[in-house]
Amino acid sequence: MIYWEIFLAFFIPGILGYGGGPASIPLIENEVVDRYGWMSVNEFSEVLALGNALPGPIATKMAGYIGYQQGGIFGGFIGIFATVAPSLILMIVLLGFLYKYKDSPKVKRMTTYIRPTIAVLLGVMAFSFFSTAYIDTGIWQTLFLIVISFLLLERLKVHPALVIIGAMGYGAIFIT
Repeated sequence: MIYWEIFLAFFIPGILGYGGGPASIPLIENEVVDRYGWMSVNEFSEVLALGNALPGPIATKMAGYIGYQQGGIFGGFIGIFATVAPSLILMIVLLGFLYKYKDSPKVKRMTTYIRPTIAVLLGVMAFSFFSTAYIDTGIWQTLFLIVISFLLLERLKVHPALVIIGAMGYGAIFIT
């Protein structure tokens, strides 16, 4: 029964919490503190602080921790799965519709409109990363990594994961 309760405690906020992890935190608190009484408000705030301190999506970290606390390793797995299940189900359904209507002129036009928007968003993100790198590490380190990454990716066709690992290694050794 505890596994079903863990599933419901994180699946329901996953469905209702439009806007990602931060939007679902009050819903998770309602389930964990008020409905099931697994934690006090103080304990929940400590879990929330711990979740904010670690990298990654906050709702899944909290679900894993609380699920593990209540039901062991399997409980942690169920909590994480219940948190991502609503998005997973919706993506599968929407992908099914997209695949079914992929030859439709409306769908083709929609994807034509979306691509430039995604390109602009990626460009803004890249500019933000470069400006932060320039401020934190200097122009020469930033330019060196940009040029080397470009050459490795575009000219030598090195896998992006290897370029990222190489850049991380370079940063760990030379930019500390």
